[in-house]
Amino acid sequence: MTPRDSAPAAGAYAALHADAAALLAGWTPTGAAAGLARDRTLDLLAGGPAALGRQHRAGHVTASALVLDATGERILLCLHGKFHRWVQLGGHCEPGDRTLAGAALREAGEESGIPGLVVDPVPIDVDIHPVACQGASFHHDVRFAVFAPPGATERVSDESEALGWFPPDRLPEPLAGGTAKLVAPALAALRRRTN
Repeated sequence: MTPRDSAPAAGAYAALHADAAALLAGWTPTGAAAGLARDRTLDLLAGGPAALGRQHRAGHVTASALVLDATGERILLCLHGKFHRWVQLGGHCEPGDRTLAGAALREAGEESGIPGLVVDPVPIDVDIHPVACQGASFHHDVRFAVFAPPGATERVSDESEALGWFPPDRLPEPLAGGTAKLVAPALAALRRRTN
């Protein structure tokens, strides 16, 4: 069995659970849909740390990242290997993750191969969508802006068919639902960072 196949004890997610609950409770949503998703995710987290593991059939919290280049003129997306749509980078939380922002940063690094990425610790969105995990479940995806260093070169991982940089106003097709709505809050996070 690989580590991903075995079910870690809920205690392995205790620190991440505390971070996720505090982060979302104090977060000002970027829109009405994000606010509803945040509230539903807080309800899920009220059940305890098990809500962070992929084995939690009622749903589990995931972390993703919209990666921007240093100028904000390009966004890095991956052509997902399973559902063949362009999407932001991200995935399941792991027992070693201590924060949701850290989980998003880890996923972005693993999937892009880019060293030196930096995450904005304030979420840009929360989205809930059905997935095939454990037969049928829901991802409560907390999304972050991540910034690549100047001259960053990406490397395709096993989870992607391709990686590509795209102008924010010309995203590729087919695009996963919800990815386009991340552009404006990610660019706003970049402006806060550079001002």
